[in-house]
Amino acid sequence: MLDPIKWSRLGSAQAEALFAPARSLVDADAAAIEIVEGVRRGGEAALKSYARQFDGYTHDRFRVPGEVIRTAAAALDRADADALQSAIGAVQQFHQAQGFPEIRVETWPGLVARRKTVPIGTVGLYVPAGSAPLVSTLIMLAVPAQIAGVGRIAVVVPPTPDGSVNASVLAAAGLLGLDEIYAVGGAQAVAGLAFGIGELPRADKIFGPGNAWVAAAKAYVSRLPGGPAIDLPAGPSEVMVVADESADADFVAADLLAQAEHDPMARVVLVSRDADLAAIRNAVATQLAGLPRRAIAAQAMANAICVQTDSDDEVLAVIDTAAPEHLIFLTATAKGLAERVRNAGSIFVGPWTPESAGDYAAGPNHTLPTGRAARACGGVTVEAFQKTITLMEATAEGARNIAPTVERLAALEGLEGHAAAMRLRRERAGS
Repeated sequence: MLDPIKWSRLGSAQAEALFAPARSLVDADAAAIEIVEGVRRGGEAALKSYARQFDGYTHDRFRVPGEVIRTAAAALDRADADALQSAIGAVQQFHQAQGFPEIRVETWPGLVARRKTVPIGTVGLYVPAGSAPLVSTLIMLAVPAQIAGVGRIAVVVPPTPDGSVNASVLAAAGLLGLDEIYAVGGAQAVAGLAFGIGELPRADKIFGPGNAWVAAAKAYVSRLPGGPAIDLPAGPSEVMVVADESADADFVAADLLAQAEHDPMARVVLVSRDADLAAIRNAVATQLAGLPRRAIAAQAMANAICVQTDSDDEVLAVIDTAAPEHLIFLTATAKGLAERVRNAGSIFVGPWTPESAGDYAAGPNHTLPTGRAARACGGVTVEAFQKTITLMEATAEGARNIAPTVERLAALEGLEGHAAAMRLRRERAGS
């Protein structure tokens, strides 16, 4: 476990291959597509069939009754309710500073160009709950959606074996004021939201992390003609811990295992800058033995990657190549290194900032890009639940001023109809 790979000995192709998707993720793509197409062809009957097959769901309806949500919220332990409200408050505080601003610019005398911001109409939020009910994910998705002003928020949650939704997830939904919760998960839930199958609404955009099948289903439906948009590739989970000789081995081990316990397919990477690997291995073994989810974590750790580097520049090269979802700096130069990173979902700086803080209550969103998608996008924001529309309004003076440029450019492109539409207005406006 954690046998070091010398970065300086890898060619560019080898470095890229080191962080390529696992074969199991490729296999998940085919399975997810089969499920999505099955639901598209078979409608509600197919959706229920897959729910029975994968979730053991036997009820007639997926939607959770409102009284069940209210009862779960009322029954919540006071300390748990306080913790949830504190997390909701921190996430609200960070996200309230976000959102697309409206813009008004007079680009030509007499022509005003504007940009207005509108919320997305209907969104689907996927909340993982297969082996661990991620109450925190509901908060991270619902809060920015509400701040953005989304009209309809539909939440899908994999049910427990008895067909119910985890009581903590329902309680959090009650605290957030959400009432449209569906007990369905997996690729079949994504398909239901993509096509508006049965009770599920047709979502304009689907959000949320999930396992390999959920991530693959989201990617597939977003490519279909007329399919929904998606937030980003989110899942399985990833962590990269950068450690040097100053790093506390227990902290390093804890941060590695915190992600490993999510999913057997979780990607766990240690980047060593003269770190004490023997001490870290021992700490991992000791802490792993006490984890309730040690079987899952052990599978992820068995495939963990350890990269040995000789300089800060090499550390940054590893990071930018991998573009990790979560990046933790346990180094003496953490602040300086963090500022130089270009590709990462979220960065945790220094020994007192575990990724767990970001998962629950620090404020920034924990729904982040995986699979090296951080090279091109960031995590979920209020803006992700909004869209912009541009407006232009010209007076007669504006038409006269812009016309020569428009007509000339239209002629360059050979589009006489474009030129004529502008020329007609110029002539009517007078010179």
